[in-house]
Amino acid sequence: AVRLVESGGGSVQAGGSLRLSCKASVYNVGGFCMAWFRQAPGKEREGVAVLNKDGSTIYVDAVKGRFSISKDNGVNTAYLQMSSLKSEDTAMYYCAADWRFQCGFGTPFSYWGQGTQVSVSS
Repeated sequence: AVRLVESGGGSVQAGGSLRLSCKASVYNVGGFCMAWFRQAPGKEREGVAVLNKDGSTIYVDAVKGRFSISKDNGVNTAYLQMSSLKSEDTAMYYCAADWRFQCGFGTPFSYWGQGTQVSVSS
C-alpha cells in the first residue's frame, strides 16, 4: 500500500503563505497523479488542485492564481504552495494519489493522507 504523509500546515494571518508537503512511500511519485483536497468544518470536502502525469494541472476557481501544485520525483513529494491566503482557506488539507494517467476532482483516488490543518486568521 502507498502511504501519504502531509506536513506544513499551521496558523497564518490573511495574506500570508504556506507550503504543504505530501511525502509518498513509493520510489517514484511520477507514476501517480497527485491532488490536494480540503474540508472545512461543516462543509463537504472539495478538490483544490490536481497534477497529472503529463504535467497538466487543475485548480478550483477559488484558488486560481494563488495556489500552485507541484512535485519532486527525486524526493517522492508533492507540494501545494499557497499564497495570499484568505480566512476561507481555513480547512484540513488532504493529499491524494492514484495510478490513473488523468485525474480530476471526481476521481476515486486510491490513496489518501491523514491531513494537515491550515488556519488563516483575518
